[in-house]
Amino acid sequence: MSASAKKSSTAALTLAAVGIVYGDIGTSPLYAMKEVFAEGHGLALTAENILGVVSLIIWGLIIVVSLKYVVLVLRADNRGEGGIMALLSLALSSVGRNSKAYFPLMVMGVFGATLFYGDSVITPAISVLSAVEGLSVAAPGFDPYIMPLAVVVLGILFAMQSRGTGGLGRWFGIIMVIWFAVLAMMGLVNIIENPGVLQSLNPWHALHFLEGHPLLAFIALGAIVLAFTGSEALYADMGHFGKRPIRLAWFMVAFPALGLNYMGQGALLLARPEVVSNPFYQQLGEWSIYPLVGLATLATIIASQATISGAFSMTKQAIALGFLPRMKIEYTSASEMGQIYVPAVNWSLMIVVMLAVIGFGSSSNLAAAYGIAVTATMTVTTILTFYVIRFRWKYNLLLCILATGFFLVIDVSLLAANMLKLLHGGWFPLLLAVVLFVMMLTWKRGRELVFENLQKHAIPLDDFLTSLFIAPPTRVPGTAIFMRSESDGVPHAMLHNLLHNKILHERVVFLSVNMLEVPYVPTEEQVRVQELGNDCYQMTVQYGFKDTPDVPMAMELAAEQGLVFDMMETSFFIARQTVVPNPERGMALWREHLFVTMSRHARDAADYYQIPSNRVIELGTKIEI
Repeated sequence: MSASAKKSSTAALTLAAVGIVYGDIGTSPLYAMKEVFAEGHGLALTAENILGVVSLIIWGLIIVVSLKYVVLVLRADNRGEGGIMALLSLALSSVGRNSKAYFPLMVMGVFGATLFYGDSVITPAISVLSAVEGLSVAAPGFDPYIMPLAVVVLGILFAMQSRGTGGLGRWFGIIMVIWFAVLAMMGLVNIIENPGVLQSLNPWHALHFLEGHPLLAFIALGAIVLAFTGSEALYADMGHFGKRPIRLAWFMVAFPALGLNYMGQGALLLARPEVVSNPFYQQLGEWSIYPLVGLATLATIIASQATISGAFSMTKQAIALGFLPRMKIEYTSASEMGQIYVPAVNWSLMIVVMLAVIGFGSSSNLAAAYGIAVTATMTVTTILTFYVIRFRWKYNLLLCILATGFFLVIDVSLLAANMLKLLHGGWFPLLLAVVLFVMMLTWKRGRELVFENLQKHAIPLDDFLTSLFIAPPTRVPGTAIFMRSESDGVPHAMLHNLLHNKILHERVVFLSVNMLEVPYVPTEEQVRVQELGNDCYQMTVQYGFKDTPDVPMAMELAAEQGLVFDMMETSFFIARQTVVPNPERGMALWREHLFVTMSRHARDAADYYQIPSNRVIELGTKIEI
């Protein structure tokens, strides 16, 4: 690639990153400052407190976002991919399955992932509500219509998900650049009118605020963290944009604009404390409110879209890693595999988001629910990062403790401050996380029990084939493909076929599909063919958790290794497992029933692996867990 083309590509990716990556944190100025000084927190609106709060926000953006995420965590990439699932698989592979830390890390990482779903619910709800609430600043009589209008906007947003964002995606970056430019401009206007707020750049004000009002400052931290929401997004989207565009977008666009706007809101509060009920919409006067509401609504829709897409991506990874049952996944772009749509997740999210909007009623009420999910996920990320830099990068233990310990102290402090809001809405994302956490671990454990049951009754494949061909059955034209796990032995579908039909195809292929704990497997490494004799073959296909399983494509790749398929002469034999709970062993009975229910609603293997349905023959088998 030429230097000019490379620059053009970096510029385009940076623009896209502004739209997708920083939509969430970019809309935080809508509600962060007003929540810090909300009446319930008891924080007096004095010049000293205003400077202290603004200083905490500015230095929080520097330490938490710039240093922790942009500088440190972005380095912990899993073959170019980021996000808590990628970080979890990296940490687990770093310590190894035999390590005592393996299971606790897995549990912690899965819980962190479930918290992301909580974020995917609250972000659309609080963002759209806070944008629409600007109308009540200009026209207080509009209050009764705010919630219904937010519900309508969100309903349209979720209804459009199946169409994908390919056509709109190019506009996201442009709209968000305009949004950040407006944030910076509004901030500058107010800073020029009251330049005293620039003192907040001195971290002494943040430290003095924490020291002078320890209890009030601790309570305020629960709202200040709202300024950092969306930090996880820049790490999760690393695979789509790369480190350099994300870093450029932060330091050149997002961070300067956010810093200026928070200082601008501080300057406005210093001059006019009476606007504390909604300082964002009053930075330029009444004339600007309606245009700001329109722009803010667009910005919050983009922020919401990013978290919804993130939930789809997280679901796909969780399925591949064995934490969720197979679901229908649709691809909304012919050119970008990252653009997916998961109907079950979309409609479930929509229902829960609607319940959150109706149940909480305002952005202020939702703000209490927001911080816990964010700070808990940040804490998990820091802990997982320690294991990566210590056991994978082999850094000095003291350096690892100092590097991650510094951030961990901040994360735990922010989490502790948000725990005060547990009974005021903080329970909501935790409840969502716990429900999903139980489902994910139940599915993981249930699959392990099924695997153990199959292994207990497994017949070694090599021994079986040897005995089978001593007196071979009648062989018929065509190819039979039997899906099996490599350690399963003889597939149940093959045993049933021999028992009932008493025939064997002239060519038999045993197909094993393995999902590895890496994001992607290079195409040339995906397929491996082994000859077993008597026209029998073992074909092993390997995918990463962000790859798209595609068996027909794998069959084409197998041709390079001498195994050529004619789809019209090929039949796929798949065992449909009926799982039956057994109260005498396995999990608690209620978990076994949950697993059975999830199994019944799982997408069938043929559909998930994109095998043509008219080439599939299913044979049932019963398994006790």
